[in-house]
Amino acid sequence: MFEQLDLAPPDPILGLTEAFKKDPAPNKINLGVGVYKDAQDRTPVLECVKRAEARLLEQESSKGYLPIPGAPEYGAQVRKLLFGADHEILANKRAATAHTPGGTGALRVAGDFLHRMYPNAAVWVSSPTWENHNGVFKAAGLEVKSYPYYDAEKKCLDFEAMMNTLGSVPAGDAVLFHACCHNPSGMDPDAGQWAALAALVRERRLLPLIDFAYQGFGDGLEEDAAGLRQFCTPGCELLISSSFSKNFGLYNERCGAVTLVAASAEAADKAFSHVKTCIRQNYSNPPSHGGAVITTILSDPALRALWEQELTAMRDRINGMRRLFVESLKAKGVNRDFSFITRQKGMFSFSGLNKDQVAALREEHAIYIVGSGRINVAGMTESNMDRLCTALAQVMKD
Repeated sequence: MFEQLDLAPPDPILGLTEAFKKDPAPNKINLGVGVYKDAQDRTPVLECVKRAEARLLEQESSKGYLPIPGAPEYGAQVRKLLFGADHEILANKRAATAHTPGGTGALRVAGDFLHRMYPNAAVWVSSPTWENHNGVFKAAGLEVKSYPYYDAEKKCLDFEAMMNTLGSVPAGDAVLFHACCHNPSGMDPDAGQWAALAALVRERRLLPLIDFAYQGFGDGLEEDAAGLRQFCTPGCELLISSSFSKNFGLYNERCGAVTLVAASAEAADKAFSHVKTCIRQNYSNPPSHGGAVITTILSDPALRALWEQELTAMRDRINGMRRLFVESLKAKGVNRDFSFITRQKGMFSFSGLNKDQVAALREEHAIYIVGSGRINVAGMTESNMDRLCTALAQVMKD
């Protein structure tokens, strides 16, 4: 049976990393996969994580199964990050959280829940969006549609087209929004635009599905939650997918969460019972370690303060790389205006490079970026910047 199968196409992002690893070039650069690098081109373990892990190793007494949604303490800390400690959603117990294997796992659980309970509903994603959104939701059985988001020519949010399309989405459909640091464009709505989107969602009776993968990588923990909180009015309903790969550096622990918000505590309990059924029939219950690390950090004032310091340092370094990238390209004589990159937020930039230029960077210079032209700014360093910008200048000249 298996001999008859064709080879599956490589993943457009993770497959790129596999190709990068096989490349023998000594000075190769990987700006494809979304992984943070420090000035020494390493993906570090945060000091707050090391301290939390040392405490857990000393205190751990069991490797028993977690409940289906994970440890209650973890869910409580996730909700405080999302809404703030004093939000009425928490006071009225309108939200429930499940610990999932990464943000991707959270999206898949949300997709399974939507398809099971509302089989005729579609999910709308931005154009462009993270490549795997389409695959995850289609695998869950959902119909996936798109709405305009980014104007590639003007290098800005195409807000008018976005609002026009969302204004015609049928009631009951889900709309996926990136809470901050839009992947791949790096371009987020401003405060007024978020307010308008939230009002439109309420008017059209749509279900917001918020992908929150980069809290703290844009402007700050509270600032990055401002868009999400526009949707969090009394009586609201929404789903939130969280990832802690980036802001805690816990990439290989696969630690995420799906949070369901309902109009009342009773409705939340009923709806969340179906979320738990989806989980039970998928991976049964989550892994423990990453969630325990996060709970330990967030519940300890000293570790929490250290985490926020380290998170700020990562954010500042990324923003510094954005500025250095633009300055270095200009110094290389590149006439194209890349200043828009300094206005984008988070790990990624939609560079505007075409497929031929992306291919030339890989084949002639061993520089790997995604075929769409998305560049992981967090993978740039002071040591690889000159080589990167020299190659880019040559490719754009050719």
